[in-house]
Amino acid sequence: MAPKPPLEGSIGAYAAALIQARLRSLVALQADVLADQQREPLHQMRVACRQLRVTLQQFAPALSVPDPAAPDRLAKVGRHLGCRRDLDVLQHRLEHDFGPLLPEKEAAVLRKLLKQLRRERKLAFEAVEEALKGRRYLKVLAQLQGWLRQPQLSPLGHQPMRAWWGEFCQTALNDLLLEPGWQVDQPYAPQGQQQLHQLRKRLKRCRYGLTNLEPLRPEPMAPWLERLRAMQHHLGDLNDLQLLDQALQQQFHESPDRIAPCLCSLLAEARDQAWLRWRSEADTLLSPAGRAALQRLPLLAPAPQGLTNP
Repeated sequence: MAPKPPLEGSIGAYAAALIQARLRSLVALQADVLADQQREPLHQMRVACRQLRVTLQQFAPALSVPDPAAPDRLAKVGRHLGCRRDLDVLQHRLEHDFGPLLPEKEAAVLRKLLKQLRRERKLAFEAVEEALKGRRYLKVLAQLQGWLRQPQLSPLGHQPMRAWWGEFCQTALNDLLLEPGWQVDQPYAPQGQQQLHQLRKRLKRCRYGLTNLEPLRPEPMAPWLERLRAMQHHLGDLNDLQLLDQALQQQFHESPDRIAPCLCSLLAEARDQAWLRWRSEADTLLSPAGRAALQRLPLLAPAPQGLTNP
């Protein structure tokens, strides 16, 4: 369910509407995820979990929630969902992107790898099931549902949302461009992979935070959300291909290049293309004009109630 926060009123009312929508999505998806009949509900639940966590962190100064550690507890559940989701993506890419292009000899190797991934996927699902039925996770949901019936706010929570939009926007963007991942020039080295992984997570937090603010300023926000989504997608693509490479390394005792040279070549080519796409987007944003445009975004605050921006 798409969030429909009140466009006029307090920060607390705005945040509570967002939290309610995120929480409803999370709860609604649980039955389909546990049924394990389709893969999409798991992806949607992972997104809803992240969105709820970011919303709680973003508006924490305005709220008085019963469990300040709720975002951390949600993060733990999100990691289980993410592990299972990664295995789904790996399996899909091997079956649909690379499998049809392989000679029969390597197809047999691929089937062996897929069999191992299915075993790991089963174990990952057991962890997801345990997390979603766990006492701590269910307690977080119950506490948030109770809080929504009578939201408790800090003094900031009673302030008008329109008047503080710029500050929340600035907080979502803080230090984004200072992440080390922007400067990585060796993406396949362990340190480079880790820095890009951290940058990808930071981009997600930024995008979800700005999405929460979009209803009050949709015109300037929409292009930035699409741009952040594209950059996150390129880094996600690169991450998936690196996970595939690691799976190959772990599966075989000898060099994967000797056992599956065609697969390794296809993987390396796809990985290089993903890196070039990411680098192009990153260089554009890091240019003086790109940085200046991003820095202006918090200044495009919505007009006070009853007025129209020129």
